[in-house]
Amino acid sequence: MRLRNITGSREVISSSPYVIKEEMQRECAGRWKEIFGNEAPVRIEAGMGKGRFIYTMARLHPDINYVGIEKYSSVLLRAVRRMEREELSNLKFLRMDAEDIGSVFGQGEADRIYLNFSDPWPKDRHAKRRLPSREFLARFARILKPGGRLEFKTDNRPLFDFALEELNASPEWELEVCTYDLHSDEGLMQGNIMTEYEEKFSSMGNPICKYIIVRKQEKL
Repeated sequence: MRLRNITGSREVISSSPYVIKEEMQRECAGRWKEIFGNEAPVRIEAGMGKGRFIYTMARLHPDINYVGIEKYSSVLLRAVRRMEREELSNLKFLRMDAEDIGSVFGQGEADRIYLNFSDPWPKDRHAKRRLPSREFLARFARILKPGGRLEFKTDNRPLFDFALEELNASPEWELEVCTYDLHSDEGLMQGNIMTEYEEKFSSMGNPICKYIIVRKQEKL
């Protein structure tokens, strides 16, 4: 469920130094190292919500650059307010639809992508809008370097089953890790950062599913 519309959120976001302005987004592709001013790896969260996950990751890993993507201004506003309280130089935000991700990142420019509790779009006619669909996996494969990883977490079992089926139709990827109960896996829980939804759903007893897939190396 999305937050209600917050009056003035678009204006705050458009003037925030932490958010790449919409008119500048298409100039970002191939320039993220320049934007951050360093040669550190670039990692993306698509559909970041209020931003707790990616903010925590950026604070814990100052040697890595992070880009958070969120479509809804009223949700992104929460992440902007968090940055206003404690700024992180290795974190930037984009207010955009993840469908356009290929226009703001160059080929092989990122080394990891996170999908956390993505909108399940339950109606069949909306399957192409689901972030782990084969259409999105093709977009993500283009901007990830060979050997780069995509991590997907959800409590929605039908969405997770769909994601695994779509993976079978996506030759650019191979499955590295798959679990239907993340919080029972001691190894995978090491370093696990919980999102707001993960904390909520796991406290209700809902098992959390996760997979990690790897962008296949280019053939010589």
